[in-house]
Amino acid sequence: MDFDATLILMGLPVAFVLGWFASRLDLRQLRLENRQAPKAYFRGLNFLLNEQQDQAIDAFIEAVQNDPDTSELHFALGNLFRRRGEYQRAVRVHQHLLSRGDISADDRHRAQHGLALDYLKAGLLDRAEVALLQLEGTRFEAEARLALLANYERSRDWVMAAEVAQKLELADQGSFAGRRAHYLCEQAAALAAADNRAQAQQVLAQAVALAPGMARARLDLAHLQFSSGEPTQALATLLEAMVAAPAAVALLAQPLRLYAQACGTPDAALVPLKAAYAALPSLDVLDAIVALERNRAASEDTARDWYVRHLEKQPSLVAAAQWIAGEKLEHEQFHPQVQRALDHAVKPLKRYRCAACGFEAQQHFWHCPGCQAWDSYPPRRVEEL
Repeated sequence: MDFDATLILMGLPVAFVLGWFASRLDLRQLRLENRQAPKAYFRGLNFLLNEQQDQAIDAFIEAVQNDPDTSELHFALGNLFRRRGEYQRAVRVHQHLLSRGDISADDRHRAQHGLALDYLKAGLLDRAEVALLQLEGTRFEAEARLALLANYERSRDWVMAAEVAQKLELADQGSFAGRRAHYLCEQAAALAAADNRAQAQQVLAQAVALAPGMARARLDLAHLQFSSGEPTQALATLLEAMVAAPAAVALLAQPLRLYAQACGTPDAALVPLKAAYAALPSLDVLDAIVALERNRAASEDTARDWYVRHLEKQPSLVAAAQWIAGEKLEHEQFHPQVQRALDHAVKPLKRYRCAACGFEAQQHFWHCPGCQAWDSYPPRRVEEL
């Protein structure tokens, strides 16, 4: 059969018209997608500004579906999932970014950092540690080390925490001497619990050398010395602590009283406690002074006069309740009921309060159980703040 060139000539215009229509359709589709993606993105941004996270997530998911190659939308979506507590979904988003071969090295590090934060928030500390260690040498190194430090603190791995804190200090990220001293105190407590007292004392001596102005190391050392049958040495350690950390004298007052009484030298504690009280009146120091005055064969009324003098300096329901406890009332038969009511009223005033998060406790904490901050508890009772 002969080849008919006229068919080709007739088909060329048809092919041209079909190609033109196809290009127009592709162009319209592209324009439609380009309009839809920013629209969904800005809608999600508007929801975020109005704190409507559910709607923002829906909008960002729509934007990601329209443009799956946009890494910024994935980062925004992953952060939103983490803020909402949907850690599994956040992990999937960041793992998807890490699996892509078309993202830059910086975006890959950013995704790795986001994944580490997901694991931290989810409480998967072992996975978080692995993810954070992979950020060494990146622009997220400092942030990763801080997160790693918090991770080791949560898992009570004090040796590794000290190592990371030292790296941060060497990198000019601030002074971590106080924290490192706390880590040594925690290690010493574990050693003492295992009846390894000699090594515990050595570790506490290192903590004192590392942070001379911190009260905890000397306080723990004195307690260890006293429990090991060395009351004289314990008393000397606390007297050194009063000089090195005068702001913490309220925490030192009661153990100082006990150790001085055990040594048979109450004046060794009474004289410095009176001087400390004169410089800064404190309820704990006041209680220690009153107890020592009673043991020095002073009359009960003379000892209790300290509470009256304290009330002249500053109003205190705690001091008033302590004074009334030994006072004879006109209707003495009602004294027990009145005293119980006063004791109940002053209980909240005797607590310690974290300056960072406001968490209150009956005992003083070096490491807040609420917000995990170090040294955030002032060494004074709530009534004195």
